[in-house]
Amino acid sequence: MLEKDRTAPRQHPYLTRKHPAIGTKLKDRQTDQPPEAVAIAWSAQRRLHRTWTRLEQRAKRRTIIAVAAARELAGFCWAICQVE
Repeated sequence: MLEKDRTAPRQHPYLTRKHPAIGTKLKDRQTDQPPEAVAIAWSAQRRLHRTWTRLEQRAKRRTIIAVAAARELAGFCWAICQVE
């Protein structure tokens, strides 16, 4: 059975509802990370929030919005894995 890493940062589509901001905890987590990965993560956060708000304005169901955000999030995760 796999053990879960409780200290690993988690991203969930429902977290993109909030307006993107960099708090103290996020700043601390990003200190030793590659700048390319931080830039991809920031653009992902902004784009996912924009996607969420646009689909909410079009009166889509939250489950549909979450699936759309999760699909985009998977693409951003792939992009971060490609950073060397």
